[in-house]
Amino acid sequence: MNLFGTIRAPRELVFGAGQRHSLGRIAAKLGRRALVVSDARLTGDPEFLAMVAQLEEQGIAVAVDGSVLPDVPVELALASADAARDFAPDLVIGIGGGSCLDMAKCVAVLLAHGGRPQDYYGEHKVPGPVLPLIVIPTTAGTGSEVTPVAVLSDTERSLKVGISSPYLVPTASICDPDLTATCPPGLTAIAGADALTHAIEAFTAIRRDPVPGIAQERVFVGKNALSDHFALRAIALLWQGLEAACRDGADREARERVMLGATLAGLAFGVAGTAAAHAIQYPVGALTHTPHGAGVACLMPYVMQWNAPTIAAELGEIAEAMGVSGGGAVIPAIAALFERIGIPPTLKDLGLAEDRLDWVAEQSCGIARLIQNNPRPLDRDDMNRLVAAAYAGDRSALN
Repeated sequence: MNLFGTIRAPRELVFGAGQRHSLGRIAAKLGRRALVVSDARLTGDPEFLAMVAQLEEQGIAVAVDGSVLPDVPVELALASADAARDFAPDLVIGIGGGSCLDMAKCVAVLLAHGGRPQDYYGEHKVPGPVLPLIVIPTTAGTGSEVTPVAVLSDTERSLKVGISSPYLVPTASICDPDLTATCPPGLTAIAGADALTHAIEAFTAIRRDPVPGIAQERVFVGKNALSDHFALRAIALLWQGLEAACRDGADREARERVMLGATLAGLAFGVAGTAAAHAIQYPVGALTHTPHGAGVACLMPYVMQWNAPTIAAELGEIAEAMGVSGGGAVIPAIAALFERIGIPPTLKDLGLAEDRLDWVAEQSCGIARLIQNNPRPLDRDDMNRLVAAAYAGDRSALN
């Protein structure tokens, strides 16, 4: 095997309890006029106000945009950028969950290059560097703090859409697990399950021929030596910490493991990409309006079962990282963990109507960049089988 690896990461990534207090000094190196992007709930939080005060103590002018909504409607990102132009920021700071970070990324693109979000859908459509960008996650799941992706919702397309570009990797990321301490159990579970799915899909993605230039031609190149390192460590940390963090939000060690796992999973899938679980979740989420993390985690055991004949070696390594008896124990263990923390076990439980299964299969097959990243091919008939098994809760149908 030709040993090949690639990774993309922020220029500065700081992880640890209390590291939010470094925001002012990091920001002072990057700009003097900061647009802080968050949501209405967070903008009144004492921790948020303390971070804004840090910026002001460094002589940085601050404008706060607290308009972020879940799943970031395209129109909202455009309105946010338009509203910020009179302030003329030279730095964008996103504070909050994945939607806040994704909107900050999108606003940084629009302020630098103009146009509409739709102009940048897909891969490598951002023409150059965006405004300097600092992100501070308050949930542990999406990995947006380190990824080249911003996900938006487009009502015209009835699906989530993505902007994927290395220019979207933040300039600096501050990951402080103390900010997740008040995250409720349900959100902790959904976000953490999303992170575990990222790590598994990155670790089991297709391995492409590493021709020179592949990392410049593709945002997601498939599994490789460097992404595997981060993905496997993420799986171990999330396996160790997720259930404990859901059970006791004050368990600092569990919170640290989950947030570090989510960040490492982001580093992994930021170059390796995700695969079929994410492809199917896009149409499922559009129909059921359920959280993204719940959908991909619901699907993950079924996708792993489909892929099992192709990923036997990877399942063995995952088993070792998790401390279970062997590759055959991995899929039942992951499914049981997700069920214990409250992830719906079937698409039926997610609220998907049975008469929409064919539509979901058709739409999923159309998301080529993710389906092509799946280690075992999926044609339309295969996808029908996979979606039907996930609806019925019958992994044995995929053996």
